[in-house]
Amino acid sequence: MATKNTSTKKKQSSKKGNESFKVKCIRFLFKAFLWFLGLSIFSVVIFKFVPVPFTPLMIVRAIENKSTGKENNFSHDWQPIENISVNLQKAVIASEDGTFLIHNGFDFKAMQKAYTNNERGRKIKGGSTISQQTAKNVFLWQGRSYLRKGLEAYFTVLIELIWGKQRIMEVYLNSIEMGDGVYGAQAAAKHWYRKEATDLTTIQAAGIAAILPSPRRYSATSSSSYINGRKAKITRLMRYVGKIKY
Repeated sequence: MATKNTSTKKKQSSKKGNESFKVKCIRFLFKAFLWFLGLSIFSVVIFKFVPVPFTPLMIVRAIENKSTGKENNFSHDWQPIENISVNLQKAVIASEDGTFLIHNGFDFKAMQKAYTNNERGRKIKGGSTISQQTAKNVFLWQGRSYLRKGLEAYFTVLIELIWGKQRIMEVYLNSIEMGDGVYGAQAAAKHWYRKEATDLTTIQAAGIAAILPSPRRYSATSSSSYINGRKAKITRLMRYVGKIKY
């Protein structure tokens, strides 16, 4: 009888221990979720007013260069949107996200088209908007995974709600890679055309926008026939962007 009671007590104790472990795990995950929620919202609010000093991609590029023994060239000069040519703003809208001014962060038609193209085995093409690209560049890592895409969607909603279109465009044009070691509009204008970002012409702005799919591979000046074709197309599309009103 004593043995039976002891066995029963052990089972009950084990059951309680398992339940206690599950409760602790749930509490831990809940606290971790709350911390993530708070820190993510806090960071988005901070960067609504403070220039983004660096992005995860900048860090990755620096590590890559160091590991391969390549010289670590780095050029990044934050400028308020008033100091960035409207031509460049129109050029990236024409090139990257034609519905930027009217969507709420996502272009579902473009996403569906990209999905269809990829399913047919064509060259992988994304349907990311400027808002999504900004969320990824500032807060997340590169790569393709369901986790990153989910977080990208989350941060996209946050910046659309908290930043608004003008700030999203300002951060985008100051943070994206526009050449090898070249980040942002001002650095790109100096690197490619030896001038200020505010002085970029229509053709020059189209040249920078044309290389964005692969800015370390292509050149905005002395361009290949492929990039020249993109420049011409972007220049035509810029006429339909119209006056930008945020």
